[in-house]
Amino acid sequence: MSHPSATTVPIDFAQQLLDGPALSSAIRLSILQQTGIPTELLASPQARVTTDQFAALYRLVATHTGDESPGMFSRPLKPGTLKFLALSVVQASSLITALHRFTQFFQLVLDDLHFELVSSPEQVSVILRPQTEAVRQHRFAQEVMLKLVHGMASWLAGRKIPITRVDLAYKPPAYASDYVYLYPGQASFNQAVTAIHFDRQLLQGPVRQRADAIGDFLLRAPADWMFVSFAERFVSHRVREQLESTLRELTRIEDVAKSLLMSTRTLARRLEQEGTSFQLLKDELRRDVAIRLLMQTHWPPEEIGVQIGFEDPTTFYRAFKRWTGCSPGVYRRSGGRVAA
Repeated sequence: MSHPSATTVPIDFAQQLLDGPALSSAIRLSILQQTGIPTELLASPQARVTTDQFAALYRLVATHTGDESPGMFSRPLKPGTLKFLALSVVQASSLITALHRFTQFFQLVLDDLHFELVSSPEQVSVILRPQTEAVRQHRFAQEVMLKLVHGMASWLAGRKIPITRVDLAYKPPAYASDYVYLYPGQASFNQAVTAIHFDRQLLQGPVRQRADAIGDFLLRAPADWMFVSFAERFVSHRVREQLESTLRELTRIEDVAKSLLMSTRTLARRLEQEGTSFQLLKDELRRDVAIRLLMQTHWPPEEIGVQIGFEDPTTFYRAFKRWTGCSPGVYRRSGGRVAA
């Protein structure tokens, strides 16, 4: 069976997005219904939503609040803020200049989070410096802004720019394993500052976008710049891609290692270095594909279990509950409604 790419994100992202701004119960319920996210999922810390659902949720909350960074800061980013940011950086002579303009723009529009550009002959870094305790404790706001830095730089370059590393000034969250899908580089927690670091040579090139491309970039926000796999950098992405094409089969690590032209021991070691394992990747892929099929098809849960390699329905139900904290029926009751 061939699957389109299926990825999900922790319910914590949706929860923080909904908890930030002041939304009435009626609006909150309406937004969840439009995105096809069952309200029961918010009570289950292990639950997941699709990237499309999260992006739709973000856009709806931003629209209802008139804030393009919904509830994250003391001063809202009014509608059109990101458009003016894009207009500013797209006219820069180089990617480094564009990042400088990026940091200066937010110095003007945000009071409680400062951006600092630090450049050396080898490296260019963008550092986030919270100015209030509320933002310092707001992990989600820092994650969104770091991803905006990387997403904007990659869009301007016309390609996905790898990073040397990302530093995070907070402890690892429960979904720390998801960071391999957030950042194409090493993520280090409990650091002195939150910052993203680039190889300077990769930022020497020109800006390759024009003003007429801004509309498409903003239309796909925030999915394009928040949740992106960089298969060319990570063995774990290559393993997941290989598994996705043979999900219904009993694929062993030995089979995948052979297809990737490496020994089983080398593959296991490389995955460990990336903070994951073969079995964890397999379970995460099965979880994500099952969630997508529950939301987007009318297939019985038992058939979905078969499609992802479970011949015994009881075993599938037990595994799904372990992965998400919910039964398959909770996702099915959403009716698969996802906002466009």
